[in-house]
Amino acid sequence: MELLKQRIRQDGTVKGTDVLKVDSFLNHQMDVDLFAEIGREFLRRFDGCGVNKILTIEASGIGIACVTAQFFHCPVIFAKKSQTKNIDGEVYTTQVESFTHGRVYDVIVSKRFLGPEDKVLIIDDFLANGAALEGLIDLVNQAGAQLAGAGIVIEKAFQPGGARLRAQGVRVESLARIQSMSQETGIVFTDD
Repeated sequence: MELLKQRIRQDGTVKGTDVLKVDSFLNHQMDVDLFAEIGREFLRRFDGCGVNKILTIEASGIGIACVTAQFFHCPVIFAKKSQTKNIDGEVYTTQVESFTHGRVYDVIVSKRFLGPEDKVLIIDDFLANGAALEGLIDLVNQAGAQLAGAGIVIEKAFQPGGARLRAQGVRVESLARIQSMSQETGIVFTDD
């Protein structure tokens, strides 16, 4: 998605060789117009798959998932990183290691909102090592739901998550795949 790549080049900041800050438009301050283009692109890629639920994980994926859901005309479920008083009843639970935060979370989804009748599209902002995506796939499997695939905004293709999940047969559609990045050379996309 060329518009997204231009925005990453223009406003993204590389820290070291594995951290890309896109907080000015993606995951702190959100450019909703850009999100609409992202949502349209995910619809183009997953149209006809029968998606009736979108699943993401708190917090950075929620905005993207919500805008995308407008194009699919379906609800968004977000996996919570902690049990709250608002979630009553039975839940699906799995563990996810966060690359960004360097810790393991127990993530949960209420069984009321995800079940065998659902065809799920997972949406997330980043794919690096794949732990979040694997955790969300585990929740889909626990529910007996069907996975349509995963829509990822930015994939760090130099990290193992995307390749490992594709090798397992998961349909992963990433809008911008980064081959390498550094403060000296900048960002190189896989199709540059």
